[in-house]
Amino acid sequence: MNLKLYKPLCIFDLETTGINVGKDRIVEICILKVNPDASRESKTWLVNPEMPIPQEASAIHGIYDEDVKDAPKFKEIAPKIMELISGTDLGGFNSNRFDVPLLAEELLRAGIDFDLTKFKLVDAQTIFHKMEPRNLSAAYRFYCGKDLENAHSAEADVMATFEVLDAQVAHYEDLPNEIAGLSEISHQNKFADLAGFIGFDADGMETFTFGKYKGQRVKEVFQKDLGYYGWIQAAEFPLYTKKVLTGIQLRSKF
Repeated sequence: MNLKLYKPLCIFDLETTGINVGKDRIVEICILKVNPDASRESKTWLVNPEMPIPQEASAIHGIYDEDVKDAPKFKEIAPKIMELISGTDLGGFNSNRFDVPLLAEELLRAGIDFDLTKFKLVDAQTIFHKMEPRNLSAAYRFYCGKDLENAHSAEADVMATFEVLDAQVAHYEDLPNEIAGLSEISHQNKFADLAGFIGFDADGMETFTFGKYKGQRVKEVFQKDLGYYGWIQAAEFPLYTKKVLTGIQLRSKF
């Protein structure tokens, strides 16, 4: 094993009813626990999501309502999951953006206080994207099959960028060919709440990314309009978003 572990690492993956962190549910979870001595154990559970599994989701992971009708509900296995991951770090593939937020949501829904600060998170997809060349020259070579001459000259770069974008649309059948769809795919930000409702400003302060207070600091909004906090807590926002906002609201009193 090349990894040097000082505490166990739990690699996990979820199959779900969809990709809405606030509303969708887990239908299968697998956790591989790797210990510092390289020993490992794994556990897989099918989960009754307490809601119909959409056909489009079943078409992807092959799990149907019939498969989980007698499976335990998440709240029944949540203590076992917490026992397995307690005192560990968490890892996965695209886990920081999806699996961790959804697992946190399910645990909170089951009455277990999942505290993200107690875990270090490792996302193999993010590492892959950072370690492999992701500059314009690499993209031009991959998508267009040509070397970029005069890289970093403005004219060469803009010409190559358009060729890359046009070639990407042709390369991926499921990639939209209109700007609105491409813009959605292009959007990436760092968020405080995992689901993207709370961002950060240039000073690192939490800000709303939606609604009438979009772009304003959460702490300042709660100081002048505490009713907005109450509205969010009563609305259908992810539980982890509400948890983060509660922490900010408590800080805003001081």
